[in-house]
Amino acid sequence: MSHPLDELVRAQKRGEPRGIASICSAHPSVLKVALRGALPVLIESTCNQVNQFGGYTGMTPAGFVHFVEEFAAQNGFPEEQLLLGGDHLGPSPWQNKPAANAMQKSEELVRLYVQAGYTKIHLDASMRLAGDPPGPLAPEVSARRTAELVRVAEGSVPHLANAPRYAIGTEVPLPGGAREHEDGVHVTTVEAARLTLELMHAAFVEAGLESAWERVIALVVQPGVEFGDDFVFSYDPAAARNLARFSETTPFVYEVHSTDYQTRDNLRFLVRDHFAILKVGPALTYAYREAVFALAMMEDELIPAGRRSNLVKVLEEVMMRQPEYWQKYYRGDETAQRLARKFSLSDRLRYYWGDPQVQSALLRLMQNLGEKKLPLTLVSQYASRQWERIRSGQIANKPEAIILDKVIAVLEQYVFACG
Repeated sequence: MSHPLDELVRAQKRGEPRGIASICSAHPSVLKVALRGALPVLIESTCNQVNQFGGYTGMTPAGFVHFVEEFAAQNGFPEEQLLLGGDHLGPSPWQNKPAANAMQKSEELVRLYVQAGYTKIHLDASMRLAGDPPGPLAPEVSARRTAELVRVAEGSVPHLANAPRYAIGTEVPLPGGAREHEDGVHVTTVEAARLTLELMHAAFVEAGLESAWERVIALVVQPGVEFGDDFVFSYDPAAARNLARFSETTPFVYEVHSTDYQTRDNLRFLVRDHFAILKVGPALTYAYREAVFALAMMEDELIPAGRRSNLVKVLEEVMMRQPEYWQKYYRGDETAQRLARKFSLSDRLRYYWGDPQVQSALLRLMQNLGEKKLPLTLVSQYASRQWERIRSGQIANKPEAIILDKVIAVLEQYVFACG
C-alpha cells in the first residue's frame, strides 16, 4: 500500500517542490493547531521524549499514539491522514551504557515504536557508547548498528500496510542548538552524503534487508540551518547547491532538523532544493510561550495583585528548582542565564509546562482573563498580530484564540513552503 511519504518523494522526483513539516512537539496547544484540516500531518516524538521508560513526557510509544489520536478525534481529523514518526531512535538515551546493553535497549525502543503504529522511522546510531574506542564512532559501526535496528523494526510490523518508511543518516545540528554565533554551521558535503548512502546500503544488504532499503525515503543532512539562544543561521541556497543537486541522482529526498525560525521564503527554498522533510519544534512552543507571556502582561494590568497567577514568576521558580533541562545549555553570567530561561530561541522552558505548579498558575491565568473582555489597547500592546486579526473578525477576542493564533502563524509558514 502506498504511503503518503512515498507520494512526497515521487512528487519531488517529478520536479514538484513539495514537502512536509515534521512537527516535533507533544504540547497540547501545538497538537490542537496541527490537527486541523484534511491534509496529511506528520507528528514525531524523539527517543528521549517517548520511550519504554516513559521519557521526559512520561509516555511510552503506545501512550503517545493514544495521546495524539485523542486530539485527532476531538478535532475530527481524518485518521488516515495522521502520520506518526520516531526521531533519533537508537542508543542516544543510553550512551553511558556498554554497547551491548545500549543496543538491547535501542532494539526494544524500536520494536515498541513500530508495534504502536509509527510508520516513519529515523534511526540514529551515530553516538559513541561505553566501551567504544575513543573519538567519533566509525561510520561503518554506525551503519551496522542502524541495520540491526532496521532488522528489529522489520520483524515488529503488525501488518504489511504499516511497513515503516525510514530516514537514515545523522548529520544534524548540535543537540540543544549552537552555543555561540562563532560555532558556525557546515553544509554536508556531497562526498559525506555519498559515503553515508554507500555504507548504509552495504550494511542493509549484509543483513538481508534489501526489501527494507526499498522503503528508505530520506537522508538526514545539514543544509546550513541552525539556531542558538539569540541567533539564527539562515539557509543559503548557493552554499547548498551541490548537495541539492546530488539528491537528484538518488531515489531519496533530504530530511532537515532545526528548521525553526527560518523565514517562509527560506523554507520554500529548502523544499525546492529537495530538503523535503522539515523538522520544527521549539519555534512552535516558543510562539506558545510568547502568547502566554503576553497574556500574563495583560493580567498584570487587569487583575489585582492578590489574585494574579504570577505565571512568569512561577515558571522561573520551577526552572531554578529543577535545572536539569536548561543548566548545561545556557551559558554566561546570571543575567544572561535568566534571560535565556525566559526568552531563548532554544526554548528549554518547553520542558516545564507540564509541571503541576505551572499548570495551576496557567489555569489561574486563563480563568482570570476569561472573566473579562480583553481591552484592544492591551492586545495591541502585547499581541499586535492578534489585535489586527481580532479587529478584522478572523479570531475571537479570547485568551485561547490569541494563543492558538500565535502557533498557527508558525505553521502557516510551513504550509506555504511545503506546497
